[in-house]
Amino acid sequence: MTEPFPSLDPWGTYLAILVAAALPTQVWRWIGVVLAGRMAETSEIFVWVKAVATALVAAVVAQLILNPGGAVADTPLLLRIGAIAAGFAVYLASGKTLAFGILTTEALLIGGWLALG
Repeated sequence: MTEPFPSLDPWGTYLAILVAAALPTQVWRWIGVVLAGRMAETSEIFVWVKAVATALVAAVVAQLILNPGGAVADTPLLLRIGAIAAGFAVYLASGKTLAFGILTTEALLIGGWLALG
């Protein structure tokens, strides 16, 4: 089998992948920065963009809970749902401090996974 980048050493291949993945993303981020500075936060387009971004994050989180990969796939669904529900409750109770919600969710998920062996 031939290498896709035969002239690149192993680090060069990783660099090529990083550049190919990062450049398209970074272009859109910089365009967003330039355009967002000229928009009011209450404009319809800005509200729509925030709604779409929130929906995408929610979809990714739902995917990670309902159809996870790796070691998380070995945990019961009830444990995953319970951990995220408790983390969300701590997030709200702590005045919407994201770190507390994330740490609670992780602690419960890892603790439950270890307890189940």
